[in-house]
Formats: sequence, structure tokens, C-alpha cells
Amino acid sequence: MVSPEITQWVQQASPAVTAAASAYGASVLTRAQDAAADATVGLGQRILQAVWQRRDDAGRAEMERVVDEAADEQDDAYTSAVLSKLLKRALQDDPELRKELVGMLPAPAAVTITASGERSIAAQHIGTAITGDGHTPPRP
Repeated sequence: MVSPEITQWVQQASPAVTAAASAYGASVLTRAQDAAADATVGLGQRILQAVWQRRDDAGRAEMERVVDEAADEQDDAYTSAVLSKLLKRALQDDPELRKELVGMLPAPAAVTITASGERSIAAQHIGTAITGDGHTPPRP
């Protein structure tokens, strides 16, 4: 099971990694960073290159294949899902890489959630919330 910290990091990094893979395909892993590239693509490129550089030959070949397939798909949701899985696995397997990559992203903005009033609820993420009288909880 992936830790919540890894999941949160991957969600935060996903737009940059997806943009880099979509822009360059697997060449993002080896190309020099283009000074004209926008900040999002540049960040994604640095993240993917850091992961790629820490892998052995077989891992690099697999990563090149995955990034190329994701880029060829031209579906951001698919690309994001595939690359997120790759990043989660890399972060789980390599605590030193995790430290390096965590330092690449800005700290997430603070979230303030407020609820007031009778029976009010508040949450950043919520599955099912039922308030009031006379409700039966849904069955799984």
C-alpha cells in the first residue's frame, strides 16, 4: 500500500510530469533542459530525469517505454495515471530518491476549512457525508 505522503506528492507532481512527458515523450529522460521550456514542463523533466538516473538499465528501458506510451496516448488522464503509478513505485522503492524529489516541489499551500452551525461538517476530501435526521447510512 502506498503511503499517504507518497500519494500526496505524486498528485502534486502529476501536472508537471504529465506536461513534460506529453511535450517530449521518452526524450525528456535524456535531453538537456531547454531554457525556453516553461516552468511546469521543466519541473516535470527534472523529476522524470531524477527517477530515470536512479534506475538500472532494465529500469531505464522500462521507464522509456512507459513515458513514450503515455506521451503517444494524447490523453492527459491516461498519461497522468500511468506516470503516477511509475512515480509511486519509484518513491516506495527508494527513500533517498523520495527525499530528493520532495525537495523539488514547493510546499503545498495551507488549507483552511471552516464549518459552523448546527450539524455542519467540513473536510478537504470527503466520501459520503450524511447530516440531519432520518437517514440510513449507505451499505458498502
